[in-house]
Amino acid sequence: MARRNGTEVTEFFLTAFSEHPEWGLPLFLVFLSFYLFTLLGNAGMVLLIRGDGRLHTPMYFFLGHLSFVDMCYSSAIVPQMLAVLLERGAALSYPRCSTQFFLFTFFASIDCYLLAIMAYDRYVAVCRPLLYVTIMTEKARWGLVAGAYAAGFFSAFVRTVTAFSLSFCGNNEIDFIFCDLPPLLKLTCGDSYTQEVVIIVFAVFVMPVCVLVILVSYLFIIRAILQIRSAGGRAKTFSTCASHLTAVSLFFGTLIFMYLRDNSGQSSEEDRVVSVLYTVVTPMLNPFIYSLRNKEVKEAFRKVLHRSKASGKP
Repeated sequence: MARRNGTEVTEFFLTAFSEHPEWGLPLFLVFLSFYLFTLLGNAGMVLLIRGDGRLHTPMYFFLGHLSFVDMCYSSAIVPQMLAVLLERGAALSYPRCSTQFFLFTFFASIDCYLLAIMAYDRYVAVCRPLLYVTIMTEKARWGLVAGAYAAGFFSAFVRTVTAFSLSFCGNNEIDFIFCDLPPLLKLTCGDSYTQEVVIIVFAVFVMPVCVLVILVSYLFIIRAILQIRSAGGRAKTFSTCASHLTAVSLFFGTLIFMYLRDNSGQSSEEDRVVSVLYTVVTPMLNPFIYSLRNKEVKEAFRKVLHRSKASGKP
């Protein structure tokens, strides 16, 4: 158990935005609306994919899991964030803080793996179209998704156990919106070199490896697209990847900025803004990105609207 001035630290106190009490209610309303849009958008995407036979393809199978994970990912963070804003701070017991850290790491890791899997899926679809059906079988799809969940759990378990075996002292106030690694490391004291190395190794294993898979996949995809003679064919092929590229850029861009940079001289205000992007904004935008850029999703949505209007007629 962590200690503070010789006594056990039994709770952490989240104080983000407490220096601007006038922001509390406006930010609460904004983040609450974002969270509701996140739940509605991602739940709607899951139901749409499950309910329309035209979307029962590998790409939308993975997208359905991404939407489900985004709902869980956001739900692990945003309700607590709303409490912090409404109450101008919130106390989290040691177990609650570690549980939130585990859930965030678990779902964020799965998001990384799923985005990498979706890049591989696009690679097979574009570069190996004749083998797509035989490679992306139902068994292979479930194996890839199960592997993402298992790897996410293992990574989150090791990082959580390692992070909360650190010694905390001097202060139990976290100037952040949830129990995340960078603000927790600021509260540590004593020799934490071994734990920090383990945490960094697992961070390096998840993010850069997933980014490498995505980059290699898209290098092959771009090469295949450039070999298409028709400009219309190139545009059509690239459009199938545009939504995924947008989601990857938003998610990995903010995570890399937050975790794979020099921590010296970093601003808490800057950290909070970036954390809002990857915990609140990105999960909300993902269903809109995929629905606006995919013809199949738009057609399935129109079909649902048409059915609802028809059923509402006398």
